[in-house]
Amino acid sequence: MKVLIIEDEQATALRLKKLLTEIDPEIEVMDILDSIESSVNWYQQNKVPELVFQDIQLADGSSFEIFKEIKMEVPVIFITAFDQYAIDAFKVNSVDYLLKPVNKTQLSESIEKFKRIHKNEQEIFDYHKLARIIHKDDFQKRFVVRYGQKIKSIETADIAYFYTDSGNNFFRTFNNETYPLDFSLDKLENMLNPDEYYRINRQFIIHIKSIDEMYTYSKSRVKIELTPPCEIETIASTERSGDFKKWLGGLS
Repeated sequence: MKVLIIEDEQATALRLKKLLTEIDPEIEVMDILDSIESSVNWYQQNKVPELVFQDIQLADGSSFEIFKEIKMEVPVIFITAFDQYAIDAFKVNSVDYLLKPVNKTQLSESIEKFKRIHKNEQEIFDYHKLARIIHKDDFQKRFVVRYGQKIKSIETADIAYFYTDSGNNFFRTFNNETYPLDFSLDKLENMLNPDEYYRINRQFIIHIKSIDEMYTYSKSRVKIELTPPCEIETIASTERSGDFKKWLGGLS
């Protein structure tokens, strides 16, 4: 079994490698990486391992940043010192974890869990969803906008929706003020609280309170009237309509 270790504490990484070899001599550690940047570069240049052991807090930031750059299709066992809330989140999302200092018994049990999952070919874990749960307080609180010679800070809670028009990105506040935006909607999805904002299609991310009226539409879609009103037709796409309705009901 080929594994990758992402851990910025050298002593922890080397001890983990030693324990893995003791537990199963057939385990091959492909590499030991110590940063977000080196991990992204590694994934871009190498074949993916069968299993990853990944520290959450690296020297250059949260290792969840890796998932923003790389589409992960490999199980991850996280190495963490997080509190009980985070541990519960790991359990709910079927992702295993190791508490520091790494314990051999716990490590062995995690490997056995991986083997069961791998054998049963369970679905790929949603690491983006897990990241949102873990970093529930890390969402963007304000946006700084520049228009002409002026600079203004806008509270995220005051923004009704974000949208793309003619290749440019904007947001509109509940006070019906429109501002240009430097971020793409793809990037914004990871910056906003998913309890409050939802991306209904490729062109719109809307706040739950911006919904004025909704109507059934063709092909199981949902037509939405926003407040403040928007001159662009706003329809939840077919592939997102089911999840959109769950979101309306408070389900993630």
